[in-house]
Amino acid sequence: MRSPRAHGFAGRGIVLAGMACTWMLAAVTGTAMAAELPDEHSADWELRTETDNIRIYTTGQPGSKFKAFKAVAMLDVPIENLMAVMINPASCTEWVHNCSESYAFGEGDFHDRFAYSVNDMPWPVADRDYVLRIRTRGARANGEVIMDLNATPDLRTESSNRIRVDRSDTLYRFIPEGDSTRMIWVQHTDPNGGLPGWLVNSLVVDIPVRSMQALEDVARAPRYQGFELVWDDEGKLVDVVRPDS
Repeated sequence: MRSPRAHGFAGRGIVLAGMACTWMLAAVTGTAMAAELPDEHSADWELRTETDNIRIYTTGQPGSKFKAFKAVAMLDVPIENLMAVMINPASCTEWVHNCSESYAFGEGDFHDRFAYSVNDMPWPVADRDYVLRIRTRGARANGEVIMDLNATPDLRTESSNRIRVDRSDTLYRFIPEGDSTRMIWVQHTDPNGGLPGWLVNSLVVDIPVRSMQALEDVARAPRYQGFELVWDDEGKLVDVVRPDS
């Protein structure tokens, strides 16, 4: 086993800082369980658009007027580059379309951490903010890395000029294929407030296309080069590091 080293981004240190947040971890046990996202292999997915190497599907979600989406893309960058982006708590503003603010908070580690982000909405619609629990796992046997992001709205005080999203569940699956990576992104979000379903359902097509295009470009930036995935003796992913930093 290679020992994980404390290399990487300064913002990530916030996640690992020794803040007294035992209460937080206890709280999320009852509130951060993932909702039942649609099966990514279900026959119910409807192809909505195909742009270059990105395909977007949508499907209805029980009990919600908002659709879930599945985005599938072959990104022309190695999985190590993509994971370097994903472990940076501020990277949301670099690649997620309309993400205007993002940072880590609280106590956590590589496998289980917390982040706050803001989605910039066009005037006069109020911005939405998210409090997320992020869990990461991977297996050396197939090289895949999976991330689950679930809303935990009660862990931070609400802002008076933003609407807190209290239902959002996301799955990212990264599958290495040589020097490229297949990414599967499944998400369902209820943005709260008086947004019409047709508006949100149009965004679930536009946002993942723009975001995946940006992610591919961002992952090629020099600051995200030279990273490695670290596996333990059982073949489980334990860290993402840049050895020469």
